[in-house]
Amino acid sequence: MSLGKRAAAEFLGTFWLVLGGCGSAVLAAAFPHVGIGLLGVAFAFGLTVLTMAYAIGHVSGCHLNPAVSLGLLVGGRFKAGDFVPYVIAQVLGGIVAAAVLYFIASGKAGFDLSGGLAANGYAEHSPGGYSLAACLVSEVVMTFMFLMVILGATDARAPSGFAPIAIGLCLTLIHLISIPVTNTSVNPARSTGPAVIVGGWALGQLWLFWVAPLIGAALAGVTYRGVFGDGQGR
Repeated sequence: MSLGKRAAAEFLGTFWLVLGGCGSAVLAAAFPHVGIGLLGVAFAFGLTVLTMAYAIGHVSGCHLNPAVSLGLLVGGRFKAGDFVPYVIAQVLGGIVAAAVLYFIASGKAGFDLSGGLAANGYAEHSPGGYSLAACLVSEVVMTFMFLMVILGATDARAPSGFAPIAIGLCLTLIHLISIPVTNTSVNPARSTGPAVIVGGWALGQLWLFWVAPLIGAALAGVTYRGVFGDGQGR
């Protein structure tokens, strides 16, 4: 498959992740009487990855996340030459999805962008008021575990056909743990989309949601390869 087609798949997949995950938080989490709440938002993020893994996994590998691409690169599962095009496609997909979400959300009377459009934040912009240090550790650890699951589930030695389920449920669990801390990133592209639309504080705090996930992903790539071997991925 050509790099252009794989990048297009990454754009589409990341678009769906941000629209589905952040859209559930903005449009449905607190909808009167039938709001899906934190649990629903967590499942929405997991479902976007699960559905896209089956839709485009055979095309691009369904990274949808610069941290995943980096973790796979460090883990010996991804070519260095494809890294930048993948990241560009992922970030653009996230930004376009956030723009579409903003257009939909602003169609409701009284909509206020100050609500954050599901942007990630720390300290005063953490949903639970968690400190910068706590948010940094949370994002590093959550991304580390996410990549460990991805690397393990896609190892050629793992049971075949179940990787999308394991990865989607892992992302759901990560959101259940860390939405109160940072609104859950573990994905720089997911964080960049809303931050670009919200601007201000969201852009000012965006650095954390690039640095921490990339550190966690790189550590996972090194750890999995060093401890469990560099089994070929599927």
